[in-house]
Amino acid sequence: MNNSIKKTPIRLLLASATMIGTSVIGTLCFADNPIIQTKYTADPAPMVYHDTVFLYTSHDEDDAFGFKMLNWLLYTSTDMVNWTDRGIVAGVKEPDRTFTWADGHSAWAPQCVSRKGKFYLYCPTIYLGKMAIGVAISTSPYGPFKDALNKPLIFRSNPGDYDPTVFIDDDGQAYLYWGGNGPCYYAKLNEDMISISGDIQVASIDFTGTPPEASYTEGPWLWKKNNHYYLAWASRCCPEGIGYAMSDSPTGPWKCKGTIMDPDGRSSGNHPGIIDYKGNSYVFGFNYAILKQTMSKHYERRSICVEKMTYNDDGSIQKVPWWSTKGATQIGLLNPYIKNEAETMSFSEGLKTEFATEWERNIPWDTGRKIADRLFVTAIHNGDYIKVQGIDFSIGATSVDVSVASLYGGKIEIHADKIDGPILGTINVNTSGEGDLWKTVSAPVNNIKGVHDLFFVFRGEKDLFNFDWWMFKK
Repeated sequence: MNNSIKKTPIRLLLASATMIGTSVIGTLCFADNPIIQTKYTADPAPMVYHDTVFLYTSHDEDDAFGFKMLNWLLYTSTDMVNWTDRGIVAGVKEPDRTFTWADGHSAWAPQCVSRKGKFYLYCPTIYLGKMAIGVAISTSPYGPFKDALNKPLIFRSNPGDYDPTVFIDDDGQAYLYWGGNGPCYYAKLNEDMISISGDIQVASIDFTGTPPEASYTEGPWLWKKNNHYYLAWASRCCPEGIGYAMSDSPTGPWKCKGTIMDPDGRSSGNHPGIIDYKGNSYVFGFNYAILKQTMSKHYERRSICVEKMTYNDDGSIQKVPWWSTKGATQIGLLNPYIKNEAETMSFSEGLKTEFATEWERNIPWDTGRKIADRLFVTAIHNGDYIKVQGIDFSIGATSVDVSVASLYGGKIEIHADKIDGPILGTINVNTSGEGDLWKTVSAPVNNIKGVHDLFFVFRGEKDLFNFDWWMFKK
């Protein structure tokens, strides 16, 4: 269990409400940037589907020096603050190898789009030593994704053929844009979404009158709002900001309007992903904030951030300051009376997530029977914690259940509203030494009402236990 992303708190106090006894007067609750802490993530590709944000990401390995990226991950949220780890959806290396034709490394910036009940994941990787773009397909946004072609969709031995973005216009025509360290390319996609219609073109972008830091580098993102077409990108390297252009057509010509976010020396790279969700607009990108807490050297271990984005009356975009620590405002509340996955969190310290298949035991004459696949929180040590934000205890609570698999045992302290806030209850997890045996442990809690943040703070020695889910009782 690798616990290499050990870190000190970005903020010592993470409170979002004013305590009045055991209830609160609610204030604005903000996200904590970076929004993912259990893994290094980059190249955000958000997709809104059925009232949920599906955030597809690339994944920097914990020991990466350069770009060591072997799979693509998925996170989901319904409030822009608490994100649930959904695990690996595709990859280039066993046991998660999606593209058998690929060279087995370099899982770069993806994007997923939905069309007619199917989901298409466009993935750049390496084929025969050159950049290529593959496409995988699924009937669910959660995957699993299967190679749609058993060969690349784009392969021209062109080193700039990476960072795909896909947009489907109102008339049903789909467009694929891509390109890095050179021009931005585009082509029409056929309705099947896995073949190109016509020739590959170079996007015409007019940079007249715009600052040099707005110039195109890589990572295009295409979308439409209020009859305006937008093309954003990671701007002049290095460091990279986020530049953008507008057009009256999805194929341009494009007029650069400057930067959505200026470059900043705290991050050499960036990569935009832009959506509208529940009446707000958001821009995603990344920085190196988690890495920089423990290391002064630059390695490619990145962390995704999000900020609210605002349009002017003429359609232009107001400049967004560099990634803040507070991120986006929470929209919606979390229900504590259902099973909540432990890997749903707004922030955490020192933890990892892991996927495992559970098998039925005591069947000596065969290999066993598969019971369930689990994604859970692991690498839990003394002082680590999970923060879950904006929980609606509208009818109070008297007890809590947690699902754990004990290693050396320990305790879970549940604090209200800040890491050293009032303790609602303490869950004792006994030692078993068998971390793959899951059990439900219950404990009483002090009655709590209103909207609160919760901090699950872990106490004990060594690897304490694994943590699967929690649920409060009314």
